[in-house]
Formats: sequence, C-alpha cells, structure tokens
Amino acid sequence: MAPRRGLRDPKGGVAKINGEMHYLWRAVDQEGEVLESFASKTRDKAAALTFMKKLMKRHGRARAITTDGLRSYKAAMKDLGNTAKQEVGRWANNRVENSHLPFRRRERAMLRFRQMKTLQKFSSVHAAFHNHFNQDRHLISRETYKAQRSAALAEWKTLAA
Repeated sequence: MAPRRGLRDPKGGVAKINGEMHYLWRAVDQEGEVLESFASKTRDKAAALTFMKKLMKRHGRARAITTDGLRSYKAAMKDLGNTAKQEVGRWANNRVENSHLPFRRRERAMLRFRQMKTLQKFSSVHAAFHNHFNQDRHLISRETYKAQRSAALAEWKTLAA
C-alpha cells in the first residue's frame, strides 16, 4: 500500500530571487522525510499539477494526501482524479509545516538564493542530506542514536568521496 503524504503549501516556502517571488513545493511522507521538492514562479493550478504528476510518477499513488486549503491543490487533484484522497484539516498539515524549518535555517545561513536553478538544486540536495541524518531521537536510546549517527556519517563520507 502506498504511503500517506503531505504536500507543502508554498506560503511558507517562498524565496525572493532578484526581487521576484518564487515558490517551493514540497512533499513529505508520514515520517517527515522529504520525498520531492519543486521550485516554481507561480502558485497556481498548473504548478500544483506539474508537482503532483512529478511526485506520482516517482513515488506512485498515495492512500491519502494531506494538504492545506490552497485551492490550487483541489483543482489539480480534480484533474488527476484524486479528490477523494485529499484531506484538509486544521492541524493535519503540521508535519509538513515543521519539515520546512531546517530548510529555512540553512537558507538563512547561505544568505538567500540568486537563481531559481540554485533554489531547486539546493532544496533537493538538502532534502537528501536531511533525510539521511534525521534520526528519530526521541524514540531511541542515546547509544543507539550515536551508533546510527556514526553509521550515517560513514555512509555519507563514502558517497561523497
């Protein structure tokens, strides 16, 4: 069965590049791992449709898709035939909203972006990096956490070499 996904509303995923607003669309699974990220100049049905098609092509169809109230999602879901799978709730989208925080922290340290291509590249690399090192710290003991963290770092070093 396909995983449950949450789609990131680009309201919080706004990046100003050379005075123009650009939007970052993100999909997150039920454990908080970023599945896909997509940068666009618009926040309309066409952008939502492009993002959802890209997401479904790579990860398949989901049992349920949690979004916020952005009307672009509803219009895109209607075109794809997923309207019954959409869940919109007051706190349902919290996991997706919180997944945006580490990205914002890193973006501030970089002193913003200069091109949309850079935004797209950074968001996909950051997602892979964050997913690799993001451990469920609150669910495991300190020894297990340190062992998993060391293993992740060793694996990352072999990938980067």
